[in-house]
Amino acid sequence: MITLYHTPISLNSRRVWVALLEKGLSFDLVEVNLPGGEQYQPEFLAMNPFHHIPVLVDDGTTVIESFAILDYLEAKYPTPALLPKGADAIATVRMVQMVVLNELTTALGPLTRQFMGFGEVSPEEIDKAKQQVAVSLKFFESKLGDQTFFGGKQLTLADIVLGIVTPWFNELSLPLADYPGLQTWTARLMERPAWKTTQATPEQIEAFKARAREMMAKRRG
Repeated sequence: MITLYHTPISLNSRRVWVALLEKGLSFDLVEVNLPGGEQYQPEFLAMNPFHHIPVLVDDGTTVIESFAILDYLEAKYPTPALLPKGADAIATVRMVQMVVLNELTTALGPLTRQFMGFGEVSPEEIDKAKQQVAVSLKFFESKLGDQTFFGGKQLTLADIVLGIVTPWFNELSLPLADYPGLQTWTARLMERPAWKTTQATPEQIEAFKARAREMMAKRRG
């Protein structure tokens, strides 16, 4: 039996959750209260000494780090496939995944902190972040082209990894109007059951923000 340790607000967790649903796998969800410090409890540290989510446990095998989990699921449960077969398509999928991880996520940092209310963010930081995000979005738009998904007609890991981030852009004051391909692609993904099931509710978002700010205040005190 597969168990996913996660929190609904986490994009790292959500990409694994979506993949499990898209593959039609049976699994249990265990929510980890991050602001409450459950990730530091001995039981969790025994699974992941780095106290991060997600963690996937599958019949005695424990996998940490969301990208490693996605590769594990693809290798062990290859149908339906979330990786294309052509060399060019595989390269595109991997490039999109790594640009999300190494470029987009970093660029979104100041905008995310502002949205979550985690301290002051200067106008200069916001402007720089938006410029960096634009570089990534132009890259994604070019790689998507006129395809349905980054793997052509086939949903891929690239669509999952990027596709759980772009729906947040309106919240971060980053409209996709300048990227019509990505805008249409995002809307298409958001109609899929896996996206609807895993979308955090406004109540969950606000509750997480409140708990996180409370914990930050305690640490400062």
